[in-house]
Amino acid sequence: MRGVRSIRERHGLPELNELGPELAHVRRWEVALSLAVLFACLGIYGLCASLGWWPAAVLGVVLLSFFTYGSISHDLVHGNLGLPRRLNDTLLCLTELLAVRSGHAYQAAHLHHHARFPAEDDIEGAASGMGFWRTIGEGIILQPRLWLWAIRHRRPRRGWIWFEGVACVAIVLGSLAALPLTVLPAVYVGLVIAGSWIIPLTTSYVPHDVHADAPLRQTRLFRGRLFSLIAIEHLYHLDHHLYPQVPHHHWAKLARRLDPYFEKAGVEPVRVGKRKGAVRRADEDR
Repeated sequence: MRGVRSIRERHGLPELNELGPELAHVRRWEVALSLAVLFACLGIYGLCASLGWWPAAVLGVVLLSFFTYGSISHDLVHGNLGLPRRLNDTLLCLTELLAVRSGHAYQAAHLHHHARFPAEDDIEGAASGMGFWRTIGEGIILQPRLWLWAIRHRRPRRGWIWFEGVACVAIVLGSLAALPLTVLPAVYVGLVIAGSWIIPLTTSYVPHDVHADAPLRQTRLFRGRLFSLIAIEHLYHLDHHLYPQVPHHHWAKLARRLDPYFEKAGVEPVRVGKRKGAVRRADEDR
């Protein structure tokens, strides 16, 4: 979403210090807990897979994929956790390698997405203008494409990106080499790679509307208990675009404080079960 400050000013949205400066800060124990959750998910897979409890093992991998790209890794991408830069870089590298992805390629593409959406050169947000099935196909090739794009465009972080790319290949080859002894690493690697295939669908196609009539509506506003439950309080895409310095720990609180401003600006939230007629009347009023 280009020109975030001007968009906020045009629609009467406040600066973050007016909403509450505490929204940009997270306590150390919250950071530690978030990181611990990732390794707990990895442990769940290892324990349950070794015991043959495959549904629980797969669930552990699903949660790990969710809490990396959409949660703790995402905050590390934005540097929202108040950590020293070297530590932030190291944790971004490690958390995304858990899902066999390059954290710094993710950072390069995601920050570019924030600066350029919905421009044609926004590689991360490109799926927002694709059809459903093309978006599904995009997911299969997105991570290699992001890595190659980042190598070409992110010179200051290129060393990290090269290292992470080589590490991802090593993880895959190592899991295959271990097959004569155990299938567990290969199954894990296959699951996390397949889990990354839905990223364009969940982070670009669903939350964006490139055909909307104004920049404030090109990112959808999701509200309602069902969406909060399904996304574990993480489906606050418009709120995040407008205030990217707020870590995921405070997205729900940020959303509650923004709701009166969105209502005044005429932004219609997407809710499960909303009558089509009501949506249509809201569009006509605009």
